[in-house]
Formats: sequence, C-alpha cells, structure tokens
Amino acid sequence: MRAPITMKGALRLRAELEELKSVKRPAVINAIAEARAHGDLKENAEYHAAREQQGFIEGRIKQLEAELSHAQVIDVSSLNAGSRVVFGATVELVDVDTDESKTYQIVGDLEADIKQGWIAISSPVARALIGKHEGDAITIEAPGGTREYEIVAVRYLG
Repeated sequence: MRAPITMKGALRLRAELEELKSVKRPAVINAIAEARAHGDLKENAEYHAAREQQGFIEGRIKQLEAELSHAQVIDVSSLNAGSRVVFGATVELVDVDTDESKTYQIVGDLEADIKQGWIAISSPVARALIGKHEGDAITIEAPGGTREYEIVAVRYLG
C-alpha cells in the first residue's frame, strides 16, 4: 500500500532532499577532505565528526528517496468530504472539560510534526478522528488520562 502524503508535505520533503544532495552532501565531502589533509586520522576529531555527519546525511537521503518514491501525493484542497474527517483534514477540537482549543491537520507519517500541528494518520488522535463529523465527540486515551473533545470545525485547506 502506498503511504499518503499531502502535496505541501511532498514539496517540503523534496526541498529537503534537494538541499541534502546539492548543499549538505558537498559540504560534508569538503569537510572530510579538509580533515584528511590534517594528517593522522585516528586522532582527528574533525574527520570522525564529518564522517558521522556524512552517514546521517546519506541515511536521510535514502529514507526520503524511498518514502517519496512510494508515497501517494494527495491534493487536500481537491478533497470534498464536507464535514467528515478524512486524510488531509484540518480539524479544530475543543476539550470538553477545559474548553481548550486545538487544531490539527492529519498528514502522512513522514511529514508529521506536532509542533506545527501536523499529526500522523497512524497516530491515536488521527485514528479517533477519521470518519467522524463536525459536532461529534471523541474520546482519546492520553498519558494523563482519558480526554474528551468535540469536533468544532473540519476544513480542507490544501
């Protein structure tokens, strides 16, 4: 099964991949060459740090290439699910007990970032929301106990 990803998420990840390939990879290769020029590699911290950084960069490049090649890019703005929550929806919730409001967009696993309000389709919150409608109440098992939310608004912003 192809993993869903929003169009914006795919663009962000492709931009990250391009930066890794065109900027960061060449920079770390230069840093390795420079560190090699300093001589003895056994006690050369710059060389070992640069090689470690190179490993992280190459690993991230491989991960992004694999994920993007298997992703199904979805244009959220073209979805017409009305008040029903499906992949890509931006959902405004209100905590029934505290009246605290939260807004999340349900996105692909690779693009999730809770600081931005982007929650993975595989997360417990997203799974509780999928298929529900504006006005529905949902119950989420959180580490701090059970929380009840009401779905105030469902939007498809793209």
